[in-house]
Amino acid sequence: MKVTVVGAGAVGASCAEYIAIKNFASEVVLIDIKEGYAEGKAMDLMQCASLNGFDTKITGTTNDYAKTAGSQIAVITSGIPRKPGMTREELIGINAGIVKSVTQNLLKHSPETIIIVVSNPMDTMAYLAHKTTSIPKNRIIGMGGALDSARFKYRISEALGCPASDVDGMVIGGHSDTGMVPLINKAVRNSVLVSEYLSADRMTQIVEDTKVGGATLTKLLGTSAWYAPGAAVSALVQAIACDQKKMFPCSALLEGEYGLNDISIGVPCVLGKSGIERIVEIELGEEEKARLIESADGVRKTNDLLDSVI
Repeated sequence: MKVTVVGAGAVGASCAEYIAIKNFASEVVLIDIKEGYAEGKAMDLMQCASLNGFDTKITGTTNDYAKTAGSQIAVITSGIPRKPGMTREELIGINAGIVKSVTQNLLKHSPETIIIVVSNPMDTMAYLAHKTTSIPKNRIIGMGGALDSARFKYRISEALGCPASDVDGMVIGGHSDTGMVPLINKAVRNSVLVSEYLSADRMTQIVEDTKVGGATLTKLLGTSAWYAPGAAVSALVQAIACDQKKMFPCSALLEGEYGLNDISIGVPCVLGKSGIERIVEIELGEEEKARLIESADGVRKTNDLLDSVI
Protein backbone atom coordinates (compact mmCIF):
# COMPACT_ATOMS: atom_id res chain seq x y z
CA MET A 1 0.00 0.00 0.00
CA LYS A 2 1.53 3.27 -1.19
CA VAL A 3 0.21 6.60 0.07
CA THR A 4 1.17 10.04 -1.18
CA VAL A 5 0.87 13.15 0.97
CA VAL A 6 1.09 16.41 -0.97
CA GLY A 7 2.41 19.20 1.20
CA ALA A 8 5.14 18.49 3.76
CA GLY A 9 4.10 21.18 6.18
CA ALA A 10 2.88 20.57 9.71
CA VAL A 11 -0.37 18.81 8.73
CA GLY A 12 1.21 16.74 5.95
CA ALA A 13 4.15 15.66 8.07
CA SER A 14 1.88 14.79 11.02
CA CYS A 15 -0.31 12.76 8.68
CA ALA A 16 2.72 10.89 7.33
CA GLU A 17 3.96 10.23 10.87
CA TYR A 18 0.65 8.82 12.09
CA ILE A 19 0.28 6.61 9.00
CA ALA A 20 3.80 5.27 9.49
CA ILE A 21 3.34 4.59 13.19
CA LYS A 22 0.14 2.62 12.50
CA ASN A 23 2.24 0.39 10.21
CA PHE A 24 -0.43 -0.46 7.62
CA ALA A 25 1.26 1.21 4.61
CA SER A 26 4.40 -0.02 2.91
CA GLU A 27 5.40 3.45 1.70
CA VAL A 28 4.48 7.07 2.25
CA VAL A 29 5.68 9.65 -0.26
CA LEU A 30 5.90 13.26 0.91
CA ILE A 31 5.98 15.85 -1.88
CA ASP A 32 6.41 19.60 -1.62
CA ILE A 33 7.36 22.52 -3.89
CA LYS A 34 10.01 23.83 -1.48
CA GLU A 35 13.41 22.48 -2.44
CA GLY A 36 14.63 19.80 -0.04
CA TYR A 37 11.78 20.33 2.43
CA ALA A 38 9.94 17.03 1.89
CA GLU A 39 13.24 15.17 1.72
CA GLY A 40 14.26 16.63 5.08
CA LYS A 41 10.92 15.84 6.72
CA ALA A 42 11.06 12.28 5.36
CA MET A 43 14.60 11.76 6.67
CA ASP A 44 13.66 13.13 10.10
CA LEU A 45 10.63 10.82 10.25
CA MET A 46 12.63 7.79 9.12
CA GLN A 47 15.06 8.41 11.96
CA CYS A 48 12.08 7.75 14.27
CA ALA A 49 11.47 4.28 12.78
CA SER A 50 13.64 2.27 15.17
CA LEU A 51 12.45 4.35 18.13
CA ASN A 52 8.74 4.11 17.33
CA GLY A 53 8.83 0.60 15.91
CA PHE A 54 7.46 1.10 12.41
CA ASP A 55 8.56 -0.40 9.10
CA THR A 56 6.78 1.98 6.73
CA LYS A 57 9.20 3.59 4.28
CA ILE A 58 8.89 7.38 4.08
CA THR A 59 10.43 9.17 1.12
CA GLY A 60 10.44 12.82 0.16
CA THR A 61 10.61 14.58 -3.18
CA THR A 62 10.58 18.13 -4.50
CA ASN A 63 7.73 18.51 -6.99
CA ASP A 64 8.48 15.23 -8.80
CA TYR A 65 5.09 13.57 -9.19
CA ALA A 66 6.62 10.64 -11.06
CA LYS A 67 7.76 9.38 -7.65
CA THR A 68 4.12 9.23 -6.51
CA ALA A 69 3.20 6.74 -9.27
CA GLY A 70 1.09 3.82 -8.15
CA SER A 71 -0.32 5.49 -5.04
CA GLN A 72 -3.56 3.87 -3.92
CA ILE A 73 -4.42 6.89 -1.76
CA ALA A 74 -3.33 10.52 -2.11
CA VAL A 75 -3.81 13.25 0.48
CA ILE A 76 -3.81 16.92 -0.56
CA THR A 77 -2.77 19.24 2.27
CA SER A 78 -1.02 21.83 0.11
CA GLY A 79 -2.04 25.47 0.08
CA ILE A 80 -1.43 28.50 2.21
CA PRO A 81 -2.30 28.03 5.89
CA ARG A 82 -5.11 29.84 7.62
CA LYS A 83 -3.83 32.89 9.48
CA PRO A 84 -5.31 34.76 12.47
CA GLY A 85 -8.45 36.64 11.44
CA MET A 86 -8.62 34.83 8.09
CA THR A 87 -11.74 32.84 7.25
CA ARG A 88 -11.47 29.59 5.32
CA GLU A 89 -13.41 31.25 2.51
CA GLU A 90 -10.70 33.88 2.04
CA LEU A 91 -8.25 31.14 1.16
CA ILE A 92 -10.06 30.12 -2.01
CA GLY A 93 -8.34 32.38 -4.53
CA ILE A 94 -4.90 30.91 -3.97
CA ASN A 95 -5.73 27.39 -2.88
CA ALA A 96 -8.11 26.58 -5.74
CA GLY A 97 -5.34 26.89 -8.32
CA ILE A 98 -3.03 24.77 -6.18
CA VAL A 99 -5.56 21.99 -5.61
CA LYS A 100 -6.54 21.84 -9.28
CA SER A 101 -2.92 21.49 -10.39
CA VAL A 102 -2.05 18.95 -7.69
CA THR A 103 -5.08 16.79 -8.50
CA GLN A 104 -4.21 16.69 -12.18
CA ASN A 105 -0.58 15.76 -11.45
CA LEU A 106 -1.60 13.00 -9.05
CA LEU A 107 -4.03 11.42 -11.49
CA LYS A 108 -1.48 11.57 -14.28
CA HIS A 109 0.73 9.13 -12.38
CA SER A 110 -1.86 7.30 -10.25
CA PRO A 111 -5.12 7.26 -12.26
CA GLU A 112 -6.83 4.85 -9.82
CA THR A 113 -5.93 6.75 -6.67
CA ILE A 114 -8.45 7.78 -4.01
CA ILE A 115 -8.06 11.46 -3.15
CA ILE A 116 -8.52 12.92 0.34
CA VAL A 117 -8.77 16.71 0.33
CA VAL A 118 -7.59 18.65 3.38
CA SER A 119 -6.82 22.07 1.86
CA ASN A 120 -9.17 24.88 2.87
CA PRO A 121 -11.86 25.89 2.24
CA MET A 122 -12.18 22.13 2.33
CA ASP A 123 -15.72 21.52 1.04
CA THR A 124 -15.14 23.84 -1.90
CA MET A 125 -11.74 22.31 -2.66
CA ALA A 126 -13.33 18.84 -2.65
CA TYR A 127 -16.05 20.13 -4.97
CA LEU A 128 -13.36 21.59 -7.22
CA ALA A 129 -11.66 18.19 -7.42
CA HIS A 130 -14.97 16.63 -8.44
CA LYS A 131 -15.61 19.23 -11.12
CA THR A 132 -12.14 19.22 -12.66
CA THR A 133 -11.68 15.43 -12.90
CA SER A 134 -13.62 12.57 -14.42
CA ILE A 135 -13.05 10.04 -11.64
CA PRO A 136 -16.01 8.49 -9.77
CA LYS A 137 -17.37 10.53 -6.89
CA ASN A 138 -16.58 7.81 -4.33
CA ARG A 139 -12.86 8.44 -4.89
CA ILE A 140 -12.85 12.10 -3.75
CA ILE A 141 -13.28 12.68 -0.03
CA GLY A 142 -13.13 15.85 2.04
CA MET A 143 -11.58 15.32 5.48
CA GLY A 144 -13.30 18.06 7.53
CA GLY A 145 -16.11 16.21 9.29
CA ALA A 146 -13.75 13.68 10.84
CA LEU A 147 -11.70 16.49 12.40
CA ASP A 148 -14.74 18.50 13.50
CA SER A 149 -16.24 15.42 15.14
CA ALA A 150 -13.01 14.73 17.02
CA ARG A 151 -13.10 18.28 18.35
CA PHE A 152 -16.78 17.85 19.23
CA LYS A 153 -16.05 14.69 21.21
CA TYR A 154 -13.19 16.44 22.98
CA ARG A 155 -15.54 19.21 24.11
CA ILE A 156 -18.18 16.71 25.26
CA SER A 157 -15.65 14.66 27.24
CA GLU A 158 -14.33 17.88 28.76
CA ALA A 159 -17.83 18.84 29.92
CA LEU A 160 -18.55 15.36 31.26
CA GLY A 161 -15.14 14.92 32.87
CA CYS A 162 -14.76 11.53 31.20
CA PRO A 163 -12.37 9.90 28.72
CA ALA A 164 -12.96 10.79 25.08
CA SER A 165 -13.20 7.06 24.36
CA ASP A 166 -16.48 7.03 26.31
CA VAL A 167 -18.02 9.58 23.95
CA ASP A 168 -19.52 9.34 20.49
CA GLY A 169 -20.84 12.25 18.49
CA MET A 170 -20.86 13.61 14.98
CA VAL A 171 -20.56 16.93 13.18
CA ILE A 172 -22.08 17.25 9.71
CA GLY A 173 -22.38 20.22 7.35
CA GLY A 174 -19.69 22.54 6.07
CA HIS A 175 -16.18 22.63 7.50
CA SER A 176 -16.33 26.26 8.59
CA ASP A 177 -17.02 28.25 11.73
CA THR A 178 -20.56 29.03 10.59
CA GLY A 179 -21.30 25.87 8.62
CA MET A 180 -20.75 23.09 11.16
CA VAL A 181 -23.79 21.24 12.47
CA PRO A 182 -22.76 19.41 15.68
CA LEU A 183 -25.47 16.83 16.38
CA ILE A 184 -25.54 17.42 20.12
CA ASN A 185 -28.96 15.81 20.59
CA LYS A 186 -27.60 12.53 19.22
CA ALA A 187 -24.30 12.57 21.12
CA VAL A 188 -23.86 9.78 23.67
CA ARG A 189 -21.67 8.59 26.50
CA ASN A 190 -21.61 4.81 26.35
CA SER A 191 -25.00 4.76 24.57
CA VAL A 192 -26.61 7.21 27.03
CA LEU A 193 -27.58 10.57 25.54
CA VAL A 194 -25.40 13.37 26.89
CA SER A 195 -28.60 15.34 27.51
CA GLU A 196 -29.07 12.99 30.49
CA TYR A 197 -25.92 14.46 32.04
CA LEU A 198 -25.69 18.06 30.80
CA SER A 199 -27.88 21.13 30.94
CA ALA A 200 -29.25 22.74 27.78
CA ASP A 201 -26.94 25.73 28.32
CA ARG A 202 -23.87 23.50 28.64
CA MET A 203 -24.82 21.61 25.49
CA THR A 204 -25.22 24.89 23.62
CA GLN A 205 -21.76 25.95 24.81
CA ILE A 206 -20.28 22.69 23.54
CA VAL A 207 -21.81 23.31 20.11
CA GLU A 208 -20.47 26.86 19.95
CA ASP A 209 -16.99 25.86 21.16
CA THR A 210 -16.90 23.12 18.53
CA LYS A 211 -17.85 25.46 15.72
CA VAL A 212 -14.94 27.80 16.52
CA GLY A 213 -12.53 24.96 17.29
CA GLY A 214 -10.23 25.74 14.38
CA ALA A 215 -10.32 29.49 14.91
CA THR A 216 -9.58 29.04 18.63
CA LEU A 217 -6.43 27.09 17.85
CA THR A 218 -5.39 29.50 15.11
CA LYS A 219 -5.61 32.35 17.60
CA LEU A 220 -3.53 30.45 20.17
CA LEU A 221 -0.95 29.05 17.76
CA GLY A 222 -0.71 31.83 15.20
CA THR A 223 -1.35 29.28 12.44
CA SER A 224 -3.60 26.31 11.73
CA ALA A 225 -3.52 23.26 13.99
CA TRP A 226 -1.74 20.12 12.80
CA TYR A 227 -1.84 17.24 15.29
CA ALA A 228 -5.59 16.57 15.18
CA PRO A 229 -5.88 17.27 11.42
CA GLY A 230 -3.03 14.86 10.75
CA ALA A 231 -4.62 12.23 12.99
CA ALA A 232 -8.01 12.71 11.30
CA VAL A 233 -6.50 12.19 7.85
CA SER A 234 -4.59 9.10 8.97
CA ALA A 235 -7.80 7.58 10.35
CA LEU A 236 -9.52 8.03 6.97
CA VAL A 237 -6.50 6.62 5.11
CA GLN A 238 -6.41 3.59 7.40
CA ALA A 239 -10.16 2.95 7.01
CA ILE A 240 -9.71 2.87 3.23
CA ALA A 241 -6.39 1.02 3.12
CA CYS A 242 -7.56 -1.68 5.54
CA ASP A 243 -11.11 -1.86 4.14
CA GLN A 244 -12.48 -1.22 7.63
CA LYS A 245 -16.01 -0.15 6.63
CA LYS A 246 -15.83 2.55 9.32
CA MET A 247 -18.27 5.43 9.35
CA PHE A 248 -16.92 8.98 9.36
CA PRO A 249 -18.60 12.27 8.51
CA CYS A 250 -16.81 13.31 5.31
CA SER A 251 -17.35 15.87 2.62
CA ALA A 252 -19.00 13.87 -0.17
CA LEU A 253 -20.61 14.90 -3.44
CA LEU A 254 -24.36 14.66 -2.90
CA GLU A 255 -26.85 13.75 -5.58
CA GLY A 256 -30.17 13.96 -3.77
CA GLU A 257 -29.06 12.72 -0.36
CA TYR A 258 -30.41 14.93 2.44
CA GLY A 259 -32.34 16.80 -0.27
CA LEU A 260 -29.11 18.34 -1.59
CA ASN A 261 -27.62 18.20 -5.08
CA ASP A 262 -24.34 19.19 -6.74
CA ILE A 263 -22.54 20.03 -3.53
CA SER A 264 -19.73 18.50 -1.52
CA ILE A 265 -20.53 18.73 2.19
CA GLY A 266 -20.04 16.74 5.38
CA VAL A 267 -22.36 13.76 5.87
CA PRO A 268 -21.89 10.28 7.40
CA CYS A 269 -20.01 7.97 5.02
CA VAL A 270 -18.87 4.36 5.23
CA LEU A 271 -15.25 4.13 4.08
CA GLY A 272 -13.62 1.04 2.60
CA LYS A 273 -11.25 -0.07 -0.12
CA SER A 274 -13.14 1.81 -2.85
CA GLY A 275 -13.29 5.07 -0.88
CA ILE A 276 -16.80 6.22 0.00
CA GLU A 277 -18.75 2.97 -0.15
CA ARG A 278 -22.02 4.38 1.13
CA ILE A 279 -23.51 7.72 2.12
CA VAL A 280 -25.64 7.15 5.22
CA GLU A 281 -28.81 9.20 5.55
CA ILE A 282 -29.68 9.57 9.22
CA GLU A 283 -32.91 11.01 10.58
CA LEU A 284 -32.45 14.68 11.43
CA GLY A 285 -34.66 16.88 13.56
CA GLU A 286 -36.28 19.92 11.99
CA GLU A 287 -33.70 22.29 13.49
CA GLU A 288 -30.84 20.07 12.33
CA LYS A 289 -32.30 19.93 8.81
CA ALA A 290 -32.64 23.71 8.72
CA ARG A 291 -29.06 24.18 9.88
CA LEU A 292 -27.75 21.72 7.28
CA ILE A 293 -29.59 23.60 4.52
CA GLU A 294 -28.22 26.89 5.83
CA SER A 295 -24.73 25.38 5.88
CA ALA A 296 -25.15 24.16 2.30
CA ASP A 297 -26.17 27.67 1.22
CA GLY A 298 -22.94 29.01 2.69
CA VAL A 299 -20.84 26.37 0.91
CA ARG A 300 -22.57 27.17 -2.40
CA LYS A 301 -21.68 30.85 -2.04
CA THR A 302 -18.04 29.88 -1.71
CA ASN A 303 -18.34 27.42 -4.60
CA ASP A 304 -19.60 30.27 -6.77
CA LEU A 305 -16.15 31.83 -6.48
CA LEU A 306 -14.71 28.87 -8.41
CA ASP A 307 -16.14 30.07 -11.74
CA SER A 308 -12.86 31.63 -12.77
CA VAL A 309 -10.92 28.47 -11.84
CA ILE A 310 -13.16 25.78 -13.32
